[in-house]
Amino acid sequence: MPTKTRPGTTKSRVKENSSSKTKTKADTRSAKTESLTEEKPKIETKSKPSSQSNIDSSTPLLSTGIQLICTQDNLATHLDLVSHAVPRQPTHPVLGNVLLVACSKNQQVKLSVFDMNLGIQTSFEAKVKASGAITIPVGLLSNIVGKLSPGDITLVNHTPLNTEDNEDNIPDKAEESHNPIATLIATTGRYQVRGLPTEEFPAIPEVNPTQRIHIPVEALKEGLKGTLFATTTDETKRVLTGVHFKIDQETIEFAATDGHRLAVITTSLQGVKRKKEADSTESLEFTVPAKSLVELERILSSRTSVDPVELSYEESKAIVEFGWGAQRLVTRCLEGAYPAYPELLKQDFKHQVTLEKAPLVKALERIAVLADKKEKTVNLRLNSEYQQVYLSLFREFGNGKEEMTACINSDSNMSISFNIKYFLEGVKSISSSEIQMQLDQRDSPTILVPFGNRDKPHILTDAKYLLMPIFKK
Repeated sequence: MPTKTRPGTTKSRVKENSSSKTKTKADTRSAKTESLTEEKPKIETKSKPSSQSNIDSSTPLLSTGIQLICTQDNLATHLDLVSHAVPRQPTHPVLGNVLLVACSKNQQVKLSVFDMNLGIQTSFEAKVKASGAITIPVGLLSNIVGKLSPGDITLVNHTPLNTEDNEDNIPDKAEESHNPIATLIATTGRYQVRGLPTEEFPAIPEVNPTQRIHIPVEALKEGLKGTLFATTTDETKRVLTGVHFKIDQETIEFAATDGHRLAVITTSLQGVKRKKEADSTESLEFTVPAKSLVELERILSSRTSVDPVELSYEESKAIVEFGWGAQRLVTRCLEGAYPAYPELLKQDFKHQVTLEKAPLVKALERIAVLADKKEKTVNLRLNSEYQQVYLSLFREFGNGKEEMTACINSDSNMSISFNIKYFLEGVKSISSSEIQMQLDQRDSPTILVPFGNRDKPHILTDAKYLLMPIFKK
């Protein structure tokens, strides 16, 4: 006969103990889950969107801060404006992020990027339902937003990184990181990006200047265009990696040199608004890194407004700010004394040669095809009798020659050689229909100045480009 197992036997006790352990384990997990969610906001289930909304009503969001709606175009444009300030290899992860601050009071979103030397800040209008701040990797965010379809984007920051029911969405795993998570919801999709705590993001310095100067935007753009190319990239010559500003009561001067050439642009400030924060009439001098000014030039080139740019400089902190509208660019200045370049421009020249700019640029571009790192010297020979200028470049495998009509106000002939890259860049930087070359000896500096009709006659500027010759005894 089969033996029946009575209650309380070993087999029965094993089954009961197993059931008891399972129940205890479940209770422990339940208690742990309750403790994790005890102090968190309640899950808000979004209602079914209107025709203009893009939030899926079936998706629960555990909102812990920002809630805003903005257009894809607006967010993409302003992200592009600040994203270029991010270094390629940030010294700290948060320096590769953009700080996004939303304010429900004034319905504004502010974006800030700062790499400890250069900071760019911009603001735009949005529908802000809940104020807050979050830092997000700017490169990734910019790429996502740039590829989204036009229309409204909803941005919130909440707790879970994934909302789908899979083994990777276990609460314990989702809560391993306390870093904020930004969720972007558009008409075509939903993206989530993990950020970093806002406390780690460094504050962009506030500038308390002695003077605020309003510079016409076109004059500022001309100054940058005419000097930035002449800066050096050699970090051992740190102060030469920037553009030197000299501002007095009537003019603002931009200067740049790499040791082989010098570009100087002077713009009149007559009639420009100046606001003194203190009783000071002394001129201002400071050197701004070329990297910062390249970003400033890029931003100004995309502007359609003709409103002037406000320049503010604080000497004690060695920082300068360029502000316009809801945007500002703040940068640290370069340390060190800038070379005494004005003395180089005070020379007497025996020869003046005037040429048309467009034909000269084309001739140099053609002959530059023969140049490379090994040989890049172009020779200029002046013939006053025939009023001609001859350009030549000789190589082992071939050579090139060009001739141009010129106006030479000297009876003597001479030859002089230049680095063709520096010569071509200098010619291109002069904004006029003709260019005058001022020369003395074949081993002395040459200065290029504008002549004839100006490209922008309404902008009162003066330009000088000094070029050191290549002289071989």
